[in-house]
Amino acid sequence: MSDPAPDDAPEDLIREAKASGEPAFGRLLARYASYLTLLARVEVGRRLQGKLDPADLVQDTFLEAHRHFAVFRGSTEPEFTSWLRQILAGVLANTVRRYFGTKARDPRLEQELRAAVDQSSCMLVGQLAAPGSSPSEAASRRKQAVLFADALGRLPDDYREVIVLRHLEGLTFPAVADRMGRTVDSVEKLWLRGIARLRQAVGGGG
Repeated sequence: MSDPAPDDAPEDLIREAKASGEPAFGRLLARYASYLTLLARVEVGRRLQGKLDPADLVQDTFLEAHRHFAVFRGSTEPEFTSWLRQILAGVLANTVRRYFGTKARDPRLEQELRAAVDQSSCMLVGQLAAPGSSPSEAASRRKQAVLFADALGRLPDDYREVIVLRHLEGLTFPAVADRMGRTVDSVEKLWLRGIARLRQAVGGGG
């Protein structure tokens, strides 16, 4: 899948994909690979103890999106990312059912996962949005969640892991240390360095 060009506006790609399909749709999906991988990573960590590759779940999400794009009626990036999150939640629900050997579909699990994925996305935005933002500013910063995920994805693995565990999974430093097999002191220092690198990556925000 090709990377999107820097000047490709999401709304333009959505219109182009609806009109002509590939390769515009491939460029459109590529824009959200890091974003969806991060959201999948959080749920895999919470529910499956990290025993599955989030990238595989994102590929399944992209396949489902490709299969059902004809029924997508939105035209904006927030609408498209919301649609992708719904698909990801469905893929996660099916994966959790298979993992635990449950055959019957569980609508409650799907709703729970959809809410959890949306919440994780909101937490991403919260890393960038200043308190008291106006509705228009908040809408603009919803788009920045994708950019934040891209920046987080470019960090070294240990930096990314400590930030995800601390901020998105909400673990305490001792719990993060236990998960990463490190001392609490080393985790706290790793977190400080990771946050500094992340702030540089997003231009001093967060």
